[in-house]
Amino acid sequence: MKIVYTDKHAQHDPQTFIVRGVKQRSAEQPERATRLLQAAKGAGHDVIAPKTFGSGPAEAVHTPDYIDFLKVAAREWAKLPGAGPEVVPNMHPARAHASYPKALAGRAGWHQADMACPIGPHTWEAALAATEVATTATGMVLNGEAHAYALCRPPGHHAYADMAGGFCFLNNTAIAAQRLRSRHARVAVLDVDVHHGNGTQGIFYERADVLTVSIHADPANYYPYFWGHAHEAGANEGDGFNLNLPLPLGSADAPWLAAGDKALARISAFAPTALVVALGLDASESDPLQGLKVTGAGFHAMAAKIAGLGLPTVLVQEGGYLGDDLGRNLVQFLAGFEQGSG
Repeated sequence: MKIVYTDKHAQHDPQTFIVRGVKQRSAEQPERATRLLQAAKGAGHDVIAPKTFGSGPAEAVHTPDYIDFLKVAAREWAKLPGAGPEVVPNMHPARAHASYPKALAGRAGWHQADMACPIGPHTWEAALAATEVATTATGMVLNGEAHAYALCRPPGHHAYADMAGGFCFLNNTAIAAQRLRSRHARVAVLDVDVHHGNGTQGIFYERADVLTVSIHADPANYYPYFWGHAHEAGANEGDGFNLNLPLPLGSADAPWLAAGDKALARISAFAPTALVVALGLDASESDPLQGLKVTGAGFHAMAAKIAGLGLPTVLVQEGGYLGDDLGRNLVQFLAGFEQGSG
């Protein structure tokens, strides 16, 4: 498996994460990516650097106001009297009948959905580099590779077209899917992260050319709470082209893999000619966020099932946090995928 990676991700090292009113360091740390890289290299996978694309791929799925905000937020924030080291809004507007503000504090609230996506001095550069990782891996698949793995950090699947959230700023998964659309009439996205891919769903929710499917812990009791429920099926032209498969908290391999079978059946019926997998490893039984209880063998089995579709596939790294099994689970997934590709 060819792996695309850049160490530019380390420019984003968020320190602010509010859990039940308590400030702590974010779980989304640079070490996540270095552990994944070391594990992949140790398993013999080839690592290559991304090409330079600039902001074009991000602009294909994100709004101009949002891109502009991400570019300048940290610099403008630092000029405010008494500002802290990271952009963290103190209000989040209900957008119904709301107007877009001029003040940076207002724009921060508009574009940052929660307090899990603080913007530091070089967050934009790191997030942009992650999009170039995803775009490079997608280009490899467009040019004939059967599959490629984009080791992206920061992750992306909670980022909407105009809003960051849940550690995510630019939606690498959506960027890959949109890029594949340049040559594929129908593209499917399968998200196996423990959290629902709400940003990806939102970006494609009214479209019939990209099917979005997500297997995740039930949002009735788990982030992102407001999205990811089974009744969300798409809207307008996209009605019927979104499938959510929420699982009870603590679900282990058997129900997770059964949901995978349902997901793959829907994807097969859609008949796409390319696939993006939002590869979250935080469904692991040892992940510190403790949503599901998937084993290494479960990741191996799910990957083999996905590979059995026989589609050109871009694997995009999403969640998966610091624990002893993080790298091992990646190696298991990649091995299962290669085995299933036959």
